[in-house]
Order: sequence, then C-alpha cells, then structure tokens
Amino acid sequence: MARFHCPMPLASGTTIDLPATAARHVQVLRMQPGHALTLFNGDGGEYAAEVEHMGRSDVRVRVGKHHPIEREATRRVHLVVGMPANERMDWLVEKATELGVVRITPVMTERSVVRLTGERADKKLAHWQAVAASACEQCGRNRLPLIDAPERLDTWLARLAQTPSMQGASVVQAVLSLHPSSQPLAVLLAQPSSADDSLTWVLLNGPEGGLSDVEDAAARAQGFVALSLGERVLRAETAALGALARLTLA
Repeated sequence: MARFHCPMPLASGTTIDLPATAARHVQVLRMQPGHALTLFNGDGGEYAAEVEHMGRSDVRVRVGKHHPIEREATRRVHLVVGMPANERMDWLVEKATELGVVRITPVMTERSVVRLTGERADKKLAHWQAVAASACEQCGRNRLPLIDAPERLDTWLARLAQTPSMQGASVVQAVLSLHPSSQPLAVLLAQPSSADDSLTWVLLNGPEGGLSDVEDAAARAQGFVALSLGERVLRAETAALGALARLTLA
C-alpha cells in the first residue's frame, strides 16, 4: 500500500487536505476516491486513510485508524559525516535512513570538497530532509531521522565537549580511523556493554581522503574509540554505511 509522509497533526476520523508534496505523489499514482493509503507524520505509528476527493491541485483524505507500528533499529546510531562530493551525500542520507540511523550531522573538515554556508546550506538541509522522508515512505519507517545543518567539525567537537548529555555512560563514541590504535568494530561489539539497547552510538567518519591527523587526534582526545573496518580502502560513504549496517542490522 502506498505510504506518504504527512508532516501535520493527524487524528482518526478527521478529513484533511494533503500537503503539496504528498498530494502530487497521489496524483502521479492516479489514485481515485475510495483508494486506500497510509499516512505517517513522524510522531510514531501510522494511519490508515482513504482518498475522498481528487482535485486538479488538491487531494482530500479521510484519516482512519492509528496503528502503533514502529520499525526502528534496536541500536540508536548518530552518524557524523564529512560530506562526500557530488550526489553521494544524497545517496548516503537515503541509505542511512533505510538502515535506521536516528541522526545525521554533516560536517566540513580540512579535506572536505563541499563547503556549505548560509542560504546554500539551508537549501541543502531542506533537500536532505526531503530525501530522508522519501526513504521513510519506501522502507516503512514511521519516524524520520534528525538531520542537522552542516557545520565545521572543530565547531561540532567543541560543542560536544561542553554538552554532558552528548557524552557519558549512555553514549559510545567512535571514529573510523587509520590510527595504529584502531580496533575492528566486531571487537567493540563483542563487549558485553555493547548489547545495552539504551546506548546511543555516535559514529564519526571523514570525507574523501579521511580525517586529517589533527582531526583524528582531536576526536580521540575527546574519548572517541578508533575503529577499523578491515584492510580494504572504502569510499567515505561506503565506510559510514558499512559501519551503520553492522550496528543496526545485527
């Protein structure tokens, strides 16, 4: 059944006009009055709904029963990623959403090709949020991941150091690193403490070329565990998604 993200209050028994993006999708699918669909607004669960009216530019639906269905990953993973160039960031956001990431923080590092500020950053953020919503529609998630505005890695690390809630016993911080102290992710997952479902995993990965030695050292100085994914050299987005899959699909 077709699923649509509807970022507005939803309640069983009400009639609503779908937001423009969802309405366009319904029209593209050539749905007609009486056709069933599923709506979710990101607050949890999903609603059965039925098309009541198809206009030239508007679609009205009747909201039915709420189903408290959740399809979130057992482990909560927050990706902090050096933005890859071209359309690879879009692909990363899409696939990370499908894999169950709860938060994505795009960062600019010494080796970053992409630099975003001001209006350009705002437009990219809105675009990535739309990509994530579309991925949720496809994969069945009823909660959208939080996507932060792009910022410099050193700024993010400085704020992290001043935010106790982002550290502590309930958080595992790890950086994909080539440092000699790196350990395989499997070793970390084998530790009994890693099975705690209340943990949030903060996973930092650089852009093309990786983090600089200074950035890698700065992360480790703040308690980030250095992790390795093996002997092969992976693209930046492949490494981030490979680690995420290992955490969320386990």
